[in-house]
Amino acid sequence: MLTFASEMKRKTLLIVLLLLVAGSVVLCSRRCGHEVPVLNVDSLFIDLNKEIIAKRAKQADKVFTDMSRDGLNGVVLYAEQGVVVYERAFGWRDLTKRQKDSLRIDDAFQLSSDSKMFTAEAVMLLKADGKLDYDDDVKKYIPELPYEGVTIRMLLTHRSGLPRYDSMADEFWPDRKKPFSNEALIQMLIDKKPEVYNAPDVVYFYNNINYALLATVVERVSGQRFEDFMRERIFEPVGMGGSYIYSMREESEVSMYVPTDVQGHDLYRSGPVKTQNDYLNGVMGDKVMYSTVEDIWRYNQALDVHLLLPDSLQREAFVPGSPNWKNGENYGFGWRLSQEYPDVYFHFGWWKGYRSGIIRDEHRHRFLVILGNTTYIIPPDVTFAFMTDTSVMLPEAEPLNQ
Repeated sequence: MLTFASEMKRKTLLIVLLLLVAGSVVLCSRRCGHEVPVLNVDSLFIDLNKEIIAKRAKQADKVFTDMSRDGLNGVVLYAEQGVVVYERAFGWRDLTKRQKDSLRIDDAFQLSSDSKMFTAEAVMLLKADGKLDYDDDVKKYIPELPYEGVTIRMLLTHRSGLPRYDSMADEFWPDRKKPFSNEALIQMLIDKKPEVYNAPDVVYFYNNINYALLATVVERVSGQRFEDFMRERIFEPVGMGGSYIYSMREESEVSMYVPTDVQGHDLYRSGPVKTQNDYLNGVMGDKVMYSTVEDIWRYNQALDVHLLLPDSLQREAFVPGSPNWKNGENYGFGWRLSQEYPDVYFHFGWWKGYRSGIIRDEHRHRFLVILGNTTYIIPPDVTFAFMTDTSVMLPEAEPLNQ
């Protein structure tokens, strides 16, 4: 739950005044035979905040309508102080159809690399269960891994130094009509043992293989399929009914398109082209999670009230994983960090016709999610300028521990 803490003193005073007024009305009603009116103090404060919310929503609509004119085809949700201020769908599910279906607020998009924050949460849940430690060697859970000295923490913070799996698969996977899986990735590492980029824990180097291996760790530690663990331990408890992990586990061939209402699109001068399914979509953990803006908003609220993890454990996701900042950026557990914006945690994603952006501003208690189904690049400068604009701000809120 959230309460407007900065208004509490004023609210208490107003309640006292209203009670005095109400008391006098009661006395008068007893003497004069009039009916006593019912006073709803909360509604007065709701009305006061409506004006501020409307101003902030107008700002949001200007920013994202302009973005849609520049090419955004997707859905936006913005919240502040625990209140959804603005949400809107721009454009179409399938841009190649003559009779186009409009996007809806509850449509599910692939999160691309924004999937990583949820994979990290799964690992953190297993840590809370006492089933692994962040400084465990990955070989404890994947003993066949042909590399030494890599820990769970290094995978979470992109400090493993391991090679890129997509480059390796492009070179060595013979049949692109057959899905490439997490287990196939590990087997290819064994068979080919490509050269590492650097020794473990030397530098921060963002690399999808880290989160693909973490998905395998989740499976082996939990004894469940990754997609089942995510559903049972994250999506269902949080109420994320429109979220799922896309799995090609049972597929012998790559389908032409991902079976979803909202297709990804590549943008060309000649027009949009529906993005075909890809053999690398068989790898989970680093991508292929689908979700809606409202589900991701629910997840953000779950983090606020510590629904999945106590704050002492959840806080570790937002701690810089590297001692040095690379170009002003760092990485926690599934979240990016910026020196320019303290207490702002974010991630942007792109993959096979989808783009996404999630920004959590704990300093101003603001939250933004943008999900798009084209290769239109969500402009970070515009989104961060909007998120840090203080010309209109809702009354400050603070979480209640319950």
